Amino acid sequence: MSNENAADGDVHKKGGLGQRIAYACGNLGQAAFYNAMSTYFIVYVTSCLFSGVDKALAAKLIGVITSLVVIIRIAEIFVDPLLGNLVDNTNTKWGRFRPWQFFGGLVSSVLLAVVFSGMFGLVNVNSTLFIVVFVITFIVLDVFYSLRDISYWGMIPALSSDSHERSTYTALGSFTGSIGYQGITVVVIPIVTYFTWMFTGVKGEGQAGWTSFGVIVALLGLITAWTVAFGTKESTSALRAKAQKNGNPFEAFKALFQNDQLLWVALSYLLYTIANGATGGVLLFLFKFILDNPAAFSLTGIIGLVAGLVMTPLYPILNKRIPRRVLYFFGMSFLIVAYILLSISTYSRSMTLVFVALVLFGIPGTFIQMTAILSLTDSIEYGQLKNGRRNEAVTLSVRPMLDKIAGAMSNGITGFIAVAAGMTGSATAKDMTSANIHTFQVYAFYVPLVLIVLSLLVFMVKVKLDEKMHAQIVDELEAKLASGEIVDDEAQTVEAAATAATAATAGDEAQAGRN
Repeated sequence: MSNENAADGDVHKKGGLGQRIAYACGNLGQAAFYNAMSTYFIVYVTSCLFSGVDKALAAKLIGVITSLVVIIRIAEIFVDPLLGNLVDNTNTKWGRFRPWQFFGGLVSSVLLAVVFSGMFGLVNVNSTLFIVVFVITFIVLDVFYSLRDISYWGMIPALSSDSHERSTYTALGSFTGSIGYQGITVVVIPIVTYFTWMFTGVKGEGQAGWTSFGVIVALLGLITAWTVAFGTKESTSALRAKAQKNGNPFEAFKALFQNDQLLWVALSYLLYTIANGATGGVLLFLFKFILDNPAAFSLTGIIGLVAGLVMTPLYPILNKRIPRRVLYFFGMSFLIVAYILLSISTYSRSMTLVFVALVLFGIPGTFIQMTAILSLTDSIEYGQLKNGRRNEAVTLSVRPMLDKIAGAMSNGITGFIAVAAGMTGSATAKDMTSANIHTFQVYAFYVPLVLIVLSLLVFMVKVKLDEKMHAQIVDELEAKLASGEIVDDEAQTVEAAATAATAATAGDEAQAGRN
């Protein structure tokens, strides 16, 4: 890394092709890393980590580890603003953000490989010591991953001052993020089974395979993070200019409860993400323990990948003619049908039915997420008009917090389902009783289905903020600005509000591709 920083106010407008490619590569590995850590680490814990431990003790340890992961990730919503301040206050000859791509990528990658190794077999030596070491390791891992994540998305203003160019970077990162996230789902089982067989001669999912999987993802994460660190140039950044004032969780929750439209959109999105995350986390269990065909699980990732790549650019095209409220309704309707079909498949065991269900499950995700994100973005102007203050940074901090809360809860649900349904350790499809299958069906599909229905009802009944209403709000804000009713701080980026529809479509919708 070299000193590439420009003087204040000298943020270049357009980056070269090489910088765009380097930046895009970053989220390829980052999204893959996130999926491995958030989804498949819990799968590894429930299926393999404690396979050499007494069954009763293993169930207790799975519960402990799952609970600790949930607690750590919930606590992280209070830590992230502090990490954001740390990044924002970093001042080196290499810039603010690139050093954290280097060190965040390095430390988190090394520790990811460590946790997928089972702490090198420590659990079989001393379970208490294992828990202590695991907690310390996972916290440090999560902190350095957050530093990488915050610095990655935060550096966009340092790469360009042009809003369209910033949207290009956001879209590129989101596009590669979709590939990385879904790509892991495609390759996880082939990698685990192949390396298990290669190192042990045993067919199935063993420790050797999961360790290899962790190492591969860690290397991908490291290489892509360093690609960003060495392949981009930072200039001035105004990121988080009011971080100390607005960037803490308490202010975010305060803003949420003062803005009724933000509140209802947030609640709807939270219900959706909990349901979606919980089901996504246990789909492997469906293929492994119900369908007895774990190799076919890659189909889930392929469908999700294709759906994301097709639906992401299709959304703004459809939204020009169809209100996003309608797109949201049809997306949720597809999802409801998908849940019903998935539930039926637990008894029919029809791969054709599962395929149709997965298509219906994958297609609407982009529409639902984009609609929610655009509605959250539009609530900035709504809150400004209603409360007389533009809480831009605070409002936009709500969605990452919701994602982390939902992710933590879905992790807990995944661990609970595995234990309650007997889908742990060396268990196979042959071990599943009708009671096990019913338990899985209830918590994997029925409960999330209820959450999806509630999410839809909240959005359709309580969320009034649509494209037409937002345009009226912008017009009113501009009129107040022109008349002098809004001045200085209160008028922060009202100019941006005039182009909110364009900016949101180009930028925030693309952000959905990460998830």
